[in-house]
Amino acid sequence: MATHAVLNAQSVEDCIIAQDWERYSAEDHATWGILFERQRKTLEGHICQEYLDGLAALGIGPEGVPDFRAMNERLRRLTGWEVVAVPGLIPSRPFFQMLSDRRFPAGTFIRSRAQLDYLEEPDIFHDVFGHVPLLTNPAYADYMREYGRTGLVACDNKGVKFLARLNWYTIEFGLIRKPEGIKAYGAGIASSYGEAKYVVEDPSANFLAFDLERVLRTGYYIDDFQATYFVIDRFEDLFALMRETDFLELYVRLRTEPELTPFEIGPEDVVVREGTGDYWREFPQTKSHLK
Repeated sequence: MATHAVLNAQSVEDCIIAQDWERYSAEDHATWGILFERQRKTLEGHICQEYLDGLAALGIGPEGVPDFRAMNERLRRLTGWEVVAVPGLIPSRPFFQMLSDRRFPAGTFIRSRAQLDYLEEPDIFHDVFGHVPLLTNPAYADYMREYGRTGLVACDNKGVKFLARLNWYTIEFGLIRKPEGIKAYGAGIASSYGEAKYVVEDPSANFLAFDLERVLRTGYYIDDFQATYFVIDRFEDLFALMRETDFLELYVRLRTEPELTPFEIGPEDVVVREGTGDYWREFPQTKSHLK
């Protein structure tokens, strides 16, 4: 979530730019293809079907960087959403306003081949390949819109930190329970080769059943793999939580509660999988390192 602004702009329109799709070079399109095929292979059997359905419905493939104009024609017909181009991370208020208006902000630059594995700032591959396919799913699309509406209220009530954690543990790194097993849906998993391999192959992380208050109290690392992932049952449940929760009351109460770390399993946690913790054993597991 764009909680750290690189722009001084405060209005939505000040943040929107043209994608200028024609400027992408053959190298840019080739890089997209490399990233796409690598993720497709890594995620096979481990990403939720709703995400795969979205990729197909939007025509997102390995051929090259998607053109927002063509992609938006399909996306609008499905859920009323559209993707708008932005120059980078944007301030919280216009970010939440865009989501509440069913507009998803996406960066336009694409990483170089030397940066295939990690970027400090999200690029178009993360934003589009990671986030946009699920916006074709009505329940998830409704959750994202309601998240934006809730975020606008949070801006005026010292709640952005808590919603950043909700973003992190659902929109970016969420898992969902399916009859065939636990699947990924978060964009940070879908678009990251390292994170996807870690989720699939490394038993270090805990998988805990999603609990809203637990998530809002739990800090996270921004530049390494996750120590804990939270597992939802249905996208409809996320939407219902946003509609039914008194977040203003929750912000007030949670400010008096101790913050939690993702490294430990508490007595009230419902454990889906207890991780080995091996990956994190040598890391500084203190709250000062967490968001």
